[in-house]
Amino acid sequence: MTARVEIINTGSELLLGRVLNTHQLWLCRQLTDAGFAVTRQVTVPDTGPEIAAAVRESLGRAEVVITTGGLGPTSDDLTREEVAKLLGRALREDAGVLQHIAGYFERRKRVQPASTKVQALVPEGATVFMNQFGTAPGLWMEVPAGQFRAAGGAVLVMLPGPPRELHPMFREQVLPRLRQHFAGLEDYAVVTLRSSGLGESRVEEIISPPLQELLQQGLELGFCARPAEVDVRLSARGPQAAARVRQARQVVERLIGPFIYGEGEERLEEVVARRLLENKTRLALAESCTGGFLAHRLTNVPGISQALWGGVVAYANEAKSLWLDVPPALLAEHGAVSAPVAEAMARGALQRANAEVAIAITGIAGPGGGTPEKPVGTVFIALAWREGIHVQPHLNAMDRETFKYVTTQQALDLLRRWLNGLPLEQGRP
Repeated sequence: MTARVEIINTGSELLLGRVLNTHQLWLCRQLTDAGFAVTRQVTVPDTGPEIAAAVRESLGRAEVVITTGGLGPTSDDLTREEVAKLLGRALREDAGVLQHIAGYFERRKRVQPASTKVQALVPEGATVFMNQFGTAPGLWMEVPAGQFRAAGGAVLVMLPGPPRELHPMFREQVLPRLRQHFAGLEDYAVVTLRSSGLGESRVEEIISPPLQELLQQGLELGFCARPAEVDVRLSARGPQAAARVRQARQVVERLIGPFIYGEGEERLEEVVARRLLENKTRLALAESCTGGFLAHRLTNVPGISQALWGGVVAYANEAKSLWLDVPPALLAEHGAVSAPVAEAMARGALQRANAEVAIAITGIAGPGGGTPEKPVGTVFIALAWREGIHVQPHLNAMDRETFKYVTTQQALDLLRRWLNGLPLEQGRP
């Protein structure tokens, strides 16, 4: 048995492009990994007719319908009322929710607006999920067979809109209940391998032919490409799901293993930080064109202070000479964007920090500043350690924001390879 899920995101701000809809990514990932099949997702404005129509349609098709948003205290929070009206359920004030809302404001020593009490109105027969990080509760309602779908009943789950409220509520309260309610789901196995250094088409070209037999047996293969990285998703359903995914993983790791940096939702900076800490390796950074973005990514990882000495944003030539001891003659001869200068920056950072390893980045982010010899996007990344140095040239001709992300991704991957004893030249599998 496979339970089909449809997700309805409410919010006019989502359709106006004022707010990024992160629910569509996060919820689909959580549900798919748990063995549910998300078959449709829509976004509707904060208007009663649109919300009611979307819920009615989804209840006619899916075993599970999830709504996000529209449960708050303001005039455009209409999901609760529209769903109650659609299902023919009266709204009753829930004393537990009312107490929770009052306590929320008391703990923060804030005056409770009278309008917040509307969030305590709960449709008859609904199960309440208390909100650990806000006031609007989540709601679980079971819809009987025949009311909207002749083939069977459905579960309707209403979740608050803010991600910091929705995520823990879904993980800790909703998903366990869904698993219990649909205990007869067929076995499902999935693994996502994250890679860097190969393009999506090249990854598919390498791994797809050897996986054909498993694909014919029911393995599902998927790809997700982002700047400078590609995810490979291996999944299967049925009694042999785990075995098929395990076999497929072995094939993929054999073919592109050095390019795989992690799995699931791991980020490259997390993987690198973990290895630095495990190896007790001290790192120093010297950045020019990335403006400290490499340091920013690493310092997002808790505990990195035990490994990261610090970084220098040496944007001007004078800064490169003053802070990193890059000889002015070297800058004059080769230019700031060059392999010799990248090497000197890395050596300077290594010596200043008395570190085990240093990364330096210099390049042309654009849109101006390029030449025929050094076009916009030219980058040199240097990795220096006490016994040697390695410089990689790249051409990342992109907008400035993407340029900075891709360049730091390349730098992190170079560092990952060094930490793991892999060849620093990526090569071509």
